[in-house]
Amino acid sequence: MIYTVTMNPALDKTITVPDLSIDRVNRAAAVRQDPGGKGINVAKVLTKLGVPCLAVGFTGGPAGQAVQQMLRLQRVPFEFLEVAGSTRTNLKIVDPVRHTNTDINEPGFAVTPALLEELLQQLLRRLQPGDLVVLAGSLPQGAPADTYGAWVRRCREAGAKVFLDADGEPLRRALAAGPYLVKPNAAELERVAGRALPTEADRIGAARALFAQGVQKVVVSLGSEGALYLTPKEIWRARAVPVPVGSTVGAGDSMVAALAAAEQCGAGLEQAIRLSMAAGAANVMSSGTQAAEKEQIESLMPRVKPERVGAENL
Repeated sequence: MIYTVTMNPALDKTITVPDLSIDRVNRAAAVRQDPGGKGINVAKVLTKLGVPCLAVGFTGGPAGQAVQQMLRLQRVPFEFLEVAGSTRTNLKIVDPVRHTNTDINEPGFAVTPALLEELLQQLLRRLQPGDLVVLAGSLPQGAPADTYGAWVRRCREAGAKVFLDADGEPLRRALAAGPYLVKPNAAELERVAGRALPTEADRIGAARALFAQGVQKVVVSLGSEGALYLTPKEIWRARAVPVPVGSTVGAGDSMVAALAAAEQCGAGLEQAIRLSMAAGAANVMSSGTQAAEKEQIESLMPRVKPERVGAENL
């Protein structure tokens, strides 16, 4: 079973505004709402792929109820703890003329250490050896920076593999706990490394440094450049599949979902690369943060051409 954890979920409101201009009235061409937050996005993709999963996390207020209702309609299994305050609403502004995607994310509700422990115990009661846990997204207000690190350790003790998709101090602190896989983007990897990483060799070096902390797989998403996939013995690159752009929001979450699905079914690294790159590309073709259909993902897989990076980089 795959469990996705979203501690700071969102109601994602995506507005399409052609030729967006600052300091003047803009007219929206389209508006849609989706249940969001990284872990929830992962669960939506896993559901489309037909992979058993359960989304866990916190929700609160009318926006939280809207998130739950949308997940029911999409048949995404979930089990949330209700908290005081309201789930945040995140605004995504897509400009198809200027080819930009602008995010305005609210801070969301606050949680207490007691609530965090209650949610963790709820998850641990379900975990079995061999399960996979995806910890993804920002932490809510009130959560200590080492929250993900503590959760990685507790889930590993229960026999689960942990995939981590986070940023900043929560990511740095969690690395020492040895998550099985981490998926930083280029900017997040630079923040972990504490320096600019302008070349592929720089990124490979910074990613490989994470293995010393117990990480077993690193995937560096590079947007339109594609991605790097690393294990202690292998390095692969994959170019992005050219597709019409609907929204780039959630593309990395689709990659994480596909990587988790591939891991659970025992797929090899090359197959995992094909599935994850295709899932990311299919997401880019979709509007808002909706999950692409399985058939669309599978149709893009033959267009993914993984390349093994030379041994001189190992």
